[in-house]
Amino acid sequence: MERLTLRTTPEEGGLRADVWLAARVEALSRSAAARLLEEGRVTRNGKPLAKRDRLTPGETVEVLLPDPTPAEVGPEDIPLDVVYEDEDVIVVNKPKGLVVHPAPGHPDGTLVNALLHHCGDSLSGIGGELRPGIVHRIDQDTSGLIIAAKNDLAHQRLAAQLQDHTLARVYQCIVVGGLREDAGTVDAPIGRHPTDRKKMAVVAGGRSAVTHWRVLERFPGFTYVECRLETGRTHQIRVHMAYIGHPILGDTVYGNKRAVPGLQGQCLHAVGLRFRHPRTGGLVELTCPLPEEFEARLRKLRAT
Repeated sequence: MERLTLRTTPEEGGLRADVWLAARVEALSRSAAARLLEEGRVTRNGKPLAKRDRLTPGETVEVLLPDPTPAEVGPEDIPLDVVYEDEDVIVVNKPKGLVVHPAPGHPDGTLVNALLHHCGDSLSGIGGELRPGIVHRIDQDTSGLIIAAKNDLAHQRLAAQLQDHTLARVYQCIVVGGLREDAGTVDAPIGRHPTDRKKMAVVAGGRSAVTHWRVLERFPGFTYVECRLETGRTHQIRVHMAYIGHPILGDTVYGNKRAVPGLQGQCLHAVGLRFRHPRTGGLVELTCPLPEEFEARLRKLRAT
């Protein structure tokens, strides 16, 4: 059983306990948070909180999380666009719509299921039963390069490169509006949104997040941009571009709520990956082309 000690922020004052708990603990749905409260697993000053109780800023809440229920993840014959593979690593060009690993609402049909079919038992175990081989993630409706480790040594060394920022990830996107500068950096901390657990936000006390961007091409009302991640927070590019007033085209979570005809999800693609090979130390640099719907959108913008 895991014990969490959480302190409420000024922005969280007045929130109901169940709403607050689901927002603060990523793995909890609203119903799961309510269940923990009903079971007396959430306490304030040693006394159980009820789900309708209101939080005040700066108070400490303790949460007892039950041990996770074991889950089995099996191989599935899902086609993979393999960009690079050897005995230590595999790099895949992930299509939009494919979830990286099993999670609530997505028990199967994920990249992990596909990797288990393709690689067999040759995936690292550091990520646990639900995330074998997974070193980093990209969103369901973001396409592009993702690397997985085939053994624990490769996983450890690639994870270290993520930590020291030597594993470089390059994205391209189309954002709404015209950026005034030709290049810039967004250095703004990201954390869970205080009221919507499905979203991230720039928040005081969030984890450090740095995105470097440069303009590739300008169009009336839109800009084609390259982004380089210095850190890798959940939804980082989407949150940062929206934060500076230029949400990614097609992003219905952080931008316009209405879907863009002809686009599935946001117009964001992980186009490049550079890392030191975990066994040899040699530099590996990989790229992949833009998806057709991204290219089609660029053609349409260039024709205006």
